[in-house]
Amino acid sequence: MAETKNAAKAAAKGSASAMNLPLDRIVQGDCIEVMNALPEKSVDVIFADPPYNMQLKDTLHRPDNSKVDGVHDAWDKFSSFSAYDDFTTRWLAAARRVLKDTGTIWVIGSYHNIFRVGAELQNQDFWILNDIIWRKSNPMPNFRGTRFTNAHETLIWAAKSADKGGYTFNYDAMKSMNDDTQMRSDWVIPICSGKERLKDGEKKAHATQKPEALLYRVLMSSTKPGDVILDPFFGTGTTGAVAKKLGRHFIGIERETDYIKVAQARIADASPADAEALGYNEGKRAQPRVPFGTLVERGMITPGTTLYDSHRRFAARVRTDGTLVAADSKGSIHQVGASVQGAPACNGWTFWHVEKKGQLYPIDVFRQQIWAEMH
Repeated sequence: MAETKNAAKAAAKGSASAMNLPLDRIVQGDCIEVMNALPEKSVDVIFADPPYNMQLKDTLHRPDNSKVDGVHDAWDKFSSFSAYDDFTTRWLAAARRVLKDTGTIWVIGSYHNIFRVGAELQNQDFWILNDIIWRKSNPMPNFRGTRFTNAHETLIWAAKSADKGGYTFNYDAMKSMNDDTQMRSDWVIPICSGKERLKDGEKKAHATQKPEALLYRVLMSSTKPGDVILDPFFGTGTTGAVAKKLGRHFIGIERETDYIKVAQARIADASPADAEALGYNEGKRAQPRVPFGTLVERGMITPGTTLYDSHRRFAARVRTDGTLVAADSKGSIHQVGASVQGAPACNGWTFWHVEKKGQLYPIDVFRQQIWAEMH
């Protein structure tokens, strides 16, 4: 599953099609070099959990004098803030190059680094969509009692630029997951513990392993089945395991052999959902646009038909070009619906009804019939 850098470069030559990407594999090597070897504009979403540069100098102990298994790894050490900033500039530039114009990037960090990373995202013209607060329901306490307990991390979600639209946001799926209430930007999710926390003997396999619940929400909100998610700091493979379960492709980049071995075993154990289970609530905004005129030209509603609101207070007649005419207005189904009510706006699809055998049916029924045919 792991590859050398040279193998990654060979796999990445050619066009940006999925055939030329190391899909569902872990590429071993420096993330900047590997990303620069991948085809330009070839991945849909990037999830990045870069080094935090925590600047830890002393060993931390609990009140019982037991040692805290914190972040002391070499990959989290930088000689200075300027060295860290240089690294951030280079990996973000490589990420920007490989991200599709319609793609988005997620970066997670702590107070040690997220503000520096956020500034560089804006320096490189990424357009910040949200900052998400991951509030940990079971944070590590502050053992020294010298400051507030660090109970959250920040995720920045950004588009490639302000004028690069078309990115994926599964608004209706997020609302469905949240009991039909809009999903907010503060997420309460526990840190890894118990069976989810991967171990190497008695020690944590990775100091900053992220919970699968966090990646589940990230991928469900901003990707579609079949999308390619790149994780340039793959670690023990949380992104890959969740991507596999959700029917997405992943590309993992990781330097450390020990992490790769753990990630390989973890992903091998992950089971993808079946095709039916991979469905989700896309909502009407994700559906193809169907003009009202399509219903008219297909004979589903004929010119001259009278449309009514659900209480028959208002009426309008359909014209040959799909516009409506009422007593004092003419225009689209939305414009005339707003006009007769004296309202600033109107959803004509749900406002107007057609009469069939004495019963009123919203014209949206016909639009849904066309959507069904499209699918």
